[in-house]
Amino acid sequence: MNHGYTTFSQTQKTSNMKRKGLIVLLFLIPFFGMSQSLEELNKPIISVLDEVAPFYEGLAAVRKGDKWGFIDEKGKLVIDFRNDIAWNKEVSKEGGIASIRHPYFKEGLCVISRLTEEGIPLYGFMNTKGETVIEPEYINISPFENGKTVGIYGKKSFRGKNEFQLNIYDYSFTEVVVNNEGEMIWPIQKRINILMSKSRYELPELHAKILADDLLAVKGKNSLWKVVKTDINKS
Repeated sequence: MNHGYTTFSQTQKTSNMKRKGLIVLLFLIPFFGMSQSLEELNKPIISVLDEVAPFYEGLAAVRKGDKWGFIDEKGKLVIDFRNDIAWNKEVSKEGGIASIRHPYFKEGLCVISRLTEEGIPLYGFMNTKGETVIEPEYINISPFENGKTVGIYGKKSFRGKNEFQLNIYDYSFTEVVVNNEGEMIWPIQKRINILMSKSRYELPELHAKILADDLLAVKGKNSLWKVVKTDINKS
């Protein structure tokens, strides 16, 4: 029987509870004693944003409408909002442009785009200063990995005018390996059946991927893959 006496264990528990309560009270006093509101206390550095992406390489993409900018780890807007940064509301697992949910920097480069006269997007890259370092010349391309990537390069040649005096162009496409200086360092294969008419255009999938410095996986006829050894490092 207890006989009305408090055990040592009960006394210790009560003392611990009081100590915790005092710590919480001391923590809250500076906040509740402040004249500032929570809104003033949490004054935004930048606001009215539709989306905030995670940080990559020290920068995070922020969106207003269809325009993206980038903030640094202090919250400063270091690349202003612009509408030429590549992203997708819905993504695909096929890789290339269609896999980019929100903009990000990989190896110091972020994908940008520009529209052709036909209204079809071509892709290139900007650096962390917002400067274009690889001109948008590719109809599909992946972010860089170990200084290289695969893209589909489109070449446009003027053929003449039609009966309505409208310009007619021929297009040729080659899947290539590109280095981070924008040089096409290895041709992979010709690509066909790509229509450069806005009403009929579909983003062509990449049919190659880099496995190692000198190895490529290439999808050929009948959608069958092959592994190709290259001399990329000697080119």
